[in-house]
Order: sequence, then structure tokens, then C-alpha cells
Amino acid sequence: MHKIEALEARIDTLETRLAHQDRMLEDLNATITDQWKQIEMLIRQAKRLDEQLQDVRDSAGSPGEQEPPPHY
Repeated sequence: MHKIEALEARIDTLETRLAHQDRMLEDLNATITDQWKQIEMLIRQAKRLDEQLQDVRDSAGSPGEQEPPPHY
């Protein structure tokens, strides 16, 4: 009987560890999903800011395109 009790204890320990690992995997998956959403949002925001910067540059014109003052 001693062997059966030892095996039952080992199985209980393994089941407990498996349950903790399953929970940890679920938590990690949720964290990764949240981080991926944040990354996608930051990428969209960076693209918008880049477009806005390009619009400002286009509307300001480059220094070489400006006409010289009339006294030149």
C-alpha cells in the first residue's frame, strides 16, 4: 500500500503543478495579447505623426524652393 500512496502523492503534486502552469500560460497569453494591441496602437500613432510631420514639411516648403527677397 505504501507504493500506491506514494504514487497518489506524486500524481497530486503533478496535477497541482500542471494547474499552476496552465494558469501561468493563460496569464502570459493575456499579457502578450495586451502588449500586441499596444504595439499596434503605437505603430498607428507613429504613422499618423509621420504623416503630420510630412504635411508640415510640405506646407512649409524646403529652403531651396523659397524665392529670394526682392532686394537680391
